[in-house]
Amino acid sequence: MGFRRKLSLILLVGVLFFAPGSESAMEHHFIYFPDRSLVATPALFELTYEEVSFAAVDGTRLHGWYLPGEPDRPLILFCHGNAGNISHRLDNLRQLRRLGVSVFIFDYRGYGNSDGKASEAGTYSDARGALAWLKNRGWSQQKIIYFGRSLGAAIAVQLALEHPPAGLILETPFTSIAAMGRHHNPILYLALGWLLDARYDNLAKIAQIRVPLVIFQGDRDSIVPPAMARQLFDTANEPKIWHLIPGADHNNTYEAGGEAYWTAWSEFLSQCSR
Repeated sequence: MGFRRKLSLILLVGVLFFAPGSESAMEHHFIYFPDRSLVATPALFELTYEEVSFAAVDGTRLHGWYLPGEPDRPLILFCHGNAGNISHRLDNLRQLRRLGVSVFIFDYRGYGNSDGKASEAGTYSDARGALAWLKNRGWSQQKIIYFGRSLGAAIAVQLALEHPPAGLILETPFTSIAAMGRHHNPILYLALGWLLDARYDNLAKIAQIRVPLVIFQGDRDSIVPPAMARQLFDTANEPKIWHLIPGADHNNTYEAGGEAYWTAWSEFLSQCSR
């Protein structure tokens, strides 16, 4: 079979396999990688926490953990990345709690103990529901910092656009799904990118956000090119801080960043509390 015929066959199979609306929608093979099993809880690190069941704005039942912090300290609304679930962020939670902040981390639909199946619109609805739950607990947006890692950065950006927080922390953020597709699989994206429902176009939104911002990015990130995160930063409004972490890949920023990383966190939290 000739190359052109092979390529045509591959593309035809791809179009049929990733047909929009099917259970094998393309984004569920290239964007979302949920894990249903919780491997542990914050009790593993002797952290005080509350099991939370709440509703997304569209009514989908979701699960999260609320970790109370010191009085008068802000709260971190933690939007995690595209793989695993909240139980895979326990060490990160342990480190955050050392800052004295409260933390609310939740699983998107289809992840962990949360119902449903992930989608771009769904994850936005999930974050809105998380914010509504916090408001019902007495938290005002002026005391909440949104923290988004990777895919979670896109969710935090959308929430900040709709409901401005006291500050926005983005870690390893990408400009858009389209840009990521062109970067990692240009031929496949050219052929099948139109089948993707998810856009997560951070670059189109970031200039509309006017809250203090810090972006953490590893200089050896093999998933999100540092130049992509830098483009977001350059487009964003002041006040903003760029924190490039030497030697950090995509998933080890807070480990590779060491004390300088947490100092940057502390300084930003102080800035947002003024």
